[in-house]
Amino acid sequence: MQLNNLFSDNKTKLVPAMICAAALSRLLPHPYNFTPIGAMALFGGTYIANKKLAFVIPLLAMFISDVLLQLTTGYGFHWGMPFVYGSFMLITCLGFYLRKLVQRQTIMVCSLVGSLLFFFVTNFGTWATPPFLYPHTAAGLVDCYIKAIPFFGSTIMGDLFYNLILFGAYSIIKWRFPVLAKG
Repeated sequence: MQLNNLFSDNKTKLVPAMICAAALSRLLPHPYNFTPIGAMALFGGTYIANKKLAFVIPLLAMFISDVLLQLTTGYGFHWGMPFVYGSFMLITCLGFYLRKLVQRQTIMVCSLVGSLLFFFVTNFGTWATPPFLYPHTAAGLVDCYIKAIPFFGSTIMGDLFYNLILFGAYSIIKWRFPVLAKG
């Protein structure tokens, strides 16, 4: 596929633009973990036809927003990023599953599964890697997960909210301006 044909149809322009807008919303004030991260991955995996780009575009948008967060707040980069990005990639795979099943119920279920993936992967990373905040025991791992529960509610709500925004807006655009969603 030639580069000039890569973004030749409207859908391959619209979906990345929506993902970039969601990524930029991370710069707005928000409660801890109430972010579009899971929704960006799920939406990209669902609607970006090229599977490589379904990973690359949301990851690049997230990385750029991390750079901007680092420049503006000093908190864009952190030691847990490999686990955040890893869970992000797993959620993108959920989007591949969702491609043929895009309905309210399946979006909500995949959103919740994505929240669980993010919770388990990132908190495992908190337990397993330096600065070793928890003992490397089963009890330490359980303690890590228990202490993360207060943040989990915001993750679920953020994922549901941003999935509603992304999938809902895309559905409205497909209905109201079908030419924009062709591709």
